Amino acid sequence: MAQEKKLVEAITSMEEDFAQWYTDVVKKAELIEYSSIKGCMIIRPYGYAIWENIQKQLDADFKATGVENVYMPLFIPESLLQKEKDHVEGFAPEVAWVTHGGNEKLQERLCVRPTSETLFCDFYSNIIHSYRDLPKLYNQWCSVVRWEKTTRPFLRSTELLWQEGHTAHATAEEAEERTIQMLNVYADFCENVLAIPMIKGKKSEKERFAGAESTYTIEALMHDGKALQSGTSHNFGDGFARAFDIQYTDKNNKLQYVHQTSWGVSTRIIGAIIMVHGDNNGLVLPPRIAPIQAMIIPINQKKEGVLDKAYEIKEKFSSYRVKVDDSDKSPGWKFSEQEMRGIPIRIEIGPKDIEKNQAVIVRRDTREKIFVSLDEIVNKVDEILKNMQADMLKKARDHRDSHTYVAKDMKEFEHIIEEKPGFIKAMWCMDEACEMEIKDRTGATSRCMPFEQEHLDDNCVCCGKPAKVMAYWGKAY
Repeated sequence: MAQEKKLVEAITSMEEDFAQWYTDVVKKAELIEYSSIKGCMIIRPYGYAIWENIQKQLDADFKATGVENVYMPLFIPESLLQKEKDHVEGFAPEVAWVTHGGNEKLQERLCVRPTSETLFCDFYSNIIHSYRDLPKLYNQWCSVVRWEKTTRPFLRSTELLWQEGHTAHATAEEAEERTIQMLNVYADFCENVLAIPMIKGKKSEKERFAGAESTYTIEALMHDGKALQSGTSHNFGDGFARAFDIQYTDKNNKLQYVHQTSWGVSTRIIGAIIMVHGDNNGLVLPPRIAPIQAMIIPINQKKEGVLDKAYEIKEKFSSYRVKVDDSDKSPGWKFSEQEMRGIPIRIEIGPKDIEKNQAVIVRRDTREKIFVSLDEIVNKVDEILKNMQADMLKKARDHRDSHTYVAKDMKEFEHIIEEKPGFIKAMWCMDEACEMEIKDRTGATSRCMPFEQEHLDDNCVCCGKPAKVMAYWGKAY
């Protein structure tokens, strides 16, 4: 038990210091290791297994909408990046440049991709000629580099893993439909697989992606009351097409510019899983995304028949991700380790259990102990995992809803932001000056203008002039 206590004590409580709690969890749960390159992390096997499960599910979801995977170069010539003025200005502070190849200075600097819009546009300008070539529905899984000043594992790193979808369409209506469609794919995935409820909406002009006509977002609320932008989908209109001369001949034999979209999620979604579901004993992983869904822990495993029975139980779970912990650590240490890693359930089996033809199942989220007949264990595990998935979503939604407040004037807004961390719903005139004043006075930014609008008041929370929209506000990662 001393070892078990030591493992848990290695985590700072989230109430004491949430940032340190987060760092402790990603390290102690063996998700990452720090590298010798500032701002870059080594994603360890357990952390990468979570990303693989995310990738596998999202990739299937994308392909169900007709998307195909491609791969673009890592480097972008400076001249290519310069073609879209707003885009290059938006990314300039974060770009890493390659200036030499071996010992020779390059004639033209190469940008290490921060995102791949310009590469896709160059590609599309060469392969799109007729309306018959459209739509183009492409995605790539890759890494990107952004020279961040402040980094934190998964949430903001110099190099990050992500997917970026880039599509080209004949009409503005098709592009807008695809933009919203992919945002919905993200929101459904986060809710149904990650058990994280999302607010869907449109970003303000100030917050939209550089070069985009409009940006849509899914926003989640973390346990500490801060928001996390968890995925974005952008409608580029024909702006990039005009900059890169991407034209096609329509059915009437007239030249038209294509309309484009871009959409992406990254490994920062793992940060969301940690901060929405974790507790003071470590990770709590939703069953659908967990690399190990159940860990079988033999009690008194040196006694005859115990290990054999543990592996016999494992063999029953052909459609689940189940392992046996047959290490020589104490059961207490194994329990603590299983909790730290967020494994949804553990199955305890010992000599007395074998005599009674039963096992003990313990849920990671509630710590509820359930005694189950070995004859019914597969059905019971299936039931428990499904209940846990649903319960975790409900708990996260209840937390978000109970930490979402309404402000009708700045005095109320400032009081809430100071005393009650969470989302603030408030009416807004859509003037950027008010958006900036709110940020300067409170540190809160506009998270989105949700699709589901509410009329809370007639006037803007900041200036008091007639309001045009209800927006979500909050401090964010």
